[in-house]
Amino acid sequence: MTPDIHGIDHIHVYARDRAAAEAWYRRVLGLIRVPELESWSPGRGPLTVANAAGTLKLALFERPEVVPGAVIALGVDADGFLQWRAHLRRELGTQPEAVDHELSWSMYFLDPDGNGYEITSYDYAALKIRLAQD
Repeated sequence: MTPDIHGIDHIHVYARDRAAAEAWYRRVLGLIRVPELESWSPGRGPLTVANAAGTLKLALFERPEVVPGAVIALGVDADGFLQWRAHLRRELGTQPEAVDHELSWSMYFLDPDGNGYEITSYDYAALKIRLAQD
């Protein structure tokens, strides 16, 4: 039998300029440096940032050549989806398209290093009505 996994501990994200990436993640996603893990960051180690609850952690690695990889999907409810849509419009200068997946709604955007992000909600019916009014 496979042992239980408790959740995602952290996700590796690669950036050309880790300080600039840290500032972007603070401004756009509200993620802040995790002081308890700062000892890893000198040299090629990660600088870990997290949400206020500590339930989402990104390990920022500085690499001169960044090859974007997987898209990181962040889950929200209907209200959160609309709040994120407005927030991303302010921070990114453009409103991400709300994509209808028939079971969920998603928005996609990139960080300055080309790493992909998705904000997704399974509050499908509520968002279908609210987005039509927007």
